[in-house]
Amino acid sequence: MENNKNPNIRFKGFTDPWEQRKAKNLFVSTADKGHPELPVLSATQDRGMIRRDENSINIYHDKKNEEGYKRVLPGQFVIHLRSFQGGFAHSAIEGITSPAYTVFGFSEPEKHNPNYWKYVFTSKEFIRRLETVTYGIRDGRSISYDEFLTMDFVYPTQDEQTKIANYLDTLDNLITLHQRKYNKLLNVKKSMLEKMFPKNGSNIPEIRFKGFTDPWEQRKLGDIVGIYDGVHQTPNYQNSGVMFLSVENIATLKSSKFISEEDFKRDYKVFPQENDILMTRIGDVGTTNVITDNGLKAFYVSLALLKYKSTDPYFLSNAIQSDYVQKGLANRTLKTAIPMKINKDEIGKVSVMLPVSATEQQQIGTYFRNLDNLITLHQRELEMLQNIKKSMLEKMFV
Repeated sequence: MENNKNPNIRFKGFTDPWEQRKAKNLFVSTADKGHPELPVLSATQDRGMIRRDENSINIYHDKKNEEGYKRVLPGQFVIHLRSFQGGFAHSAIEGITSPAYTVFGFSEPEKHNPNYWKYVFTSKEFIRRLETVTYGIRDGRSISYDEFLTMDFVYPTQDEQTKIANYLDTLDNLITLHQRKYNKLLNVKKSMLEKMFPKNGSNIPEIRFKGFTDPWEQRKLGDIVGIYDGVHQTPNYQNSGVMFLSVENIATLKSSKFISEEDFKRDYKVFPQENDILMTRIGDVGTTNVITDNGLKAFYVSLALLKYKSTDPYFLSNAIQSDYVQKGLANRTLKTAIPMKINKDEIGKVSVMLPVSATEQQQIGTYFRNLDNLITLHQRELEMLQNIKKSMLEKMFV
């Protein structure tokens, strides 16, 4: 372990070097049995120790065995058998757990904040160091508690531990909040895709904007958009030039791959422009996105280009994501192809339901465009917070 005893980032007022001690001087294992009245706890990678009856996995167990289960107190840790993702679970609640697990706490609890050590034991650096004290192969590796006790730890005073833990707890709460908002918006979109487009056999959606009552009409995709292929050969990539899009770029329409302008002029008589739609057609079939600018873009055969004619592009992009069109695309994919794919000509034969009114199309398109922007906003905020946490875990610890 490095001799550096000061982290890169510290809270104001803390300047003393951190202390270094072996785990055997910090922690002590316990095996307090005979508490079958306490709830049985399960170890999880992301939530620590939780009540087994709250876990979605229902494991059969013999109640008579619970007399021999080990008691876990709030603030203690449990080393569970599998170590491929860490294997140390913090418990915020009292309960009992498998006698095969190691339960341990602090030899001097008054000097430590368990929440601080929770972050130490789930950090990538600690998991990397754990590889030196595990035995077995692949995902069956177990942690040797005796070997763990030989590990060195550099740590601050309890006051500084608490500051760090509180900061990371706040960050975790924010991440959870944004994750919930993001998931909720995804569910709203899923629900609206079901309700704002007609279901199979119907020509009227469940939810409509005020003032629209006419039945929708069925059209073939090939009648309402031009459908074009990307290049089939692997391009000669450059460090700069014309951005080259493939199936993995559909969500952002951004890529770090480029081709030369000469190759672009040679290979692309038709290319993506503002209000065109790109749709995945190999591997993932039927995911769409709307082009929002006229910057030059090249694209691979794994994407199909749907050239805007008269249909509102944001309406059509989401209509393609509705169950009705997704089923139509699925029925025309090559069943024997691995990965799954749909031929360009088959895309045009897929039916889509359209409002007769261009205004209704536009209103639906605008609704989904705003919803997608909101989803993207929360996704970016979530990613930003996750990156901040990752950085802080690297810089706030030694």
